Amino acid sequence: MVRNSVRGTVTGVLAAVSVAVTGCTSSAPDDGGNGERTAPKLRTAAKSAAKGGSIGGPGSDCALPVTFDLAASWKPAAVQAVEDDALSGLAEQGPVTLVCEIDAKPAGNIGFLRVWTGDRTGSTPRQVLKAFLAADPNAGRATYTDLKAGSLTAAEVGYTVSNELLDEPKEERAFAVSTPSGPVVVHLGGLDSQEQKEMLPAYELAKKSVRLG
Repeated sequence: MVRNSVRGTVTGVLAAVSVAVTGCTSSAPDDGGNGERTAPKLRTAAKSAAKGGSIGGPGSDCALPVTFDLAASWKPAAVQAVEDDALSGLAEQGPVTLVCEIDAKPAGNIGFLRVWTGDRTGSTPRQVLKAFLAADPNAGRATYTDLKAGSLTAAEVGYTVSNELLDEPKEERAFAVSTPSGPVVVHLGGLDSQEQKEMLPAYELAKKSVRLG
């Protein structure tokens, strides 16, 4: 099975890229040319995640413009790009910069919630997500939804990412909110679509609990 045969290889790749300041994949969405698809709303997770703390507030591992709840056993770490690092460009995707990684491995999955922030305050959450995906050359089949994340106006995108190690594209998801300091994007990516599905409760917990920090 592809998932089992590539797990060791991809785990090593994810770990190496994460240490170096991570994991952007990138490509313009396969959306028929207008950046949107008229697909049904994104499905939500069937089960809820147990809360294990929060991130973004004073004294937390990542200083963020927002605060949200973490699923139990997920481990956050701040990301700081080094300007002369050869891979420092991976910490930027479109209008946002990677500032925090929340690792699912202690909870039994291979993947991350990654938090990206920007300083442009004039864009809507949907515009931010479109620019985020436009900077990802491997992204396709994007479906956008306008919604509320916690009490904040937000947008969400579900999309696929191609990978030569997999037989088929894997699913990924992100939501964006606007803050007085600029946009925040919370992105869920994993080893494959099955891992992503298993991690959705943690993503949904972050989305429903997000608030200004």
